[in-house]
Amino acid sequence: MEIGYKLASEAFAPGELVRQAVAAEAAGFDFVEMSDHFHPWLDNQGHSSFTWTVLGAIAARTERIQLATGVTCPTVRYHPAIIAQAAATLALVSDGRFVLGVGSGERLNEHVVGRGFPDTVRVRHEMLSEALEIIRLLWSGGYRSYEGKHLRLEDARVFDLPPEPPLIAVAAGGRNSARIAAELGDGLFATEQKPEIVGHYREAGGTGPRYAEVPMAWAEDEHSAARAALETSRWALTGWKVMSELPNPVNFEAATATVREEDILGKFACGPDRNRYLHVAQQFVDAGFDRLVMQNAGPDPDGFIDFYRRELDEPLRRMTPGSPTS
Repeated sequence: MEIGYKLASEAFAPGELVRQAVAAEAAGFDFVEMSDHFHPWLDNQGHSSFTWTVLGAIAARTERIQLATGVTCPTVRYHPAIIAQAAATLALVSDGRFVLGVGSGERLNEHVVGRGFPDTVRVRHEMLSEALEIIRLLWSGGYRSYEGKHLRLEDARVFDLPPEPPLIAVAAGGRNSARIAAELGDGLFATEQKPEIVGHYREAGGTGPRYAEVPMAWAEDEHSAARAALETSRWALTGWKVMSELPNPVNFEAATATVREEDILGKFACGPDRNRYLHVAQQFVDAGFDRLVMQNAGPDPDGFIDFYRRELDEPLRRMTPGSPTS
């Protein structure tokens, strides 16, 4: 079991994200995973820095910890050729510590370049598949061209390539995306503790690492933790069908107006109770995931990192499907 720390680009300024990554490495986390957004989910989160710049700074400030995008969309806001180049460069400057997490995207971030965002999941999956083929093609070296249904590449070459290409983890929420992860990726990425996601991935031949984000909010008392998560992270309760479709933070504000503190407590591990965190994490382990990302929505990141080091690191690493949580 490997344990990661979520860097919330929507909630913190870039310098603070670098500082948290350094602290996560010192606390023993195996990797940091950073979202790649143009907008935050809610205006009151207040940030949305350029992920690739921040990860480069983290690579320069750390020695051991792996870095991952969680996740980037290589189809609309970025062309896959740009992601192929960016990922290759980050793999080089991090000495092979980078994992490229990709997904089919959200309207929130992709519509900003004025190219529109596909209205159907089928088209988004087609575009993601073509993007992965382009990235793999460019990583194979030499000048390359590609003519797809949605995406094209003309006489392009990535000159600086790492000795080994980065692992690609593909975000999935259902059968079709899990198949893409198995056939065109090296691993799986998910945000829900659904066993069927891993099942679909394995049925399609997937054998790689399986990443999942575990929702939590640390504070010295449960109420403070839940209130902080409600204020900044209630969007997580809308579900992927909503999260992928709404165009702006104001829409997420409206869509989550009725979310209550008790709803947060039903999804997030909140407060100082170690066993509650282990219980929530165990659900993801039982679902078949072996890379757990600690997604802390609490008000005190340093307090959470210290809590993780003291209370969670060892028992999380011992977890196996069906293991007790106390």
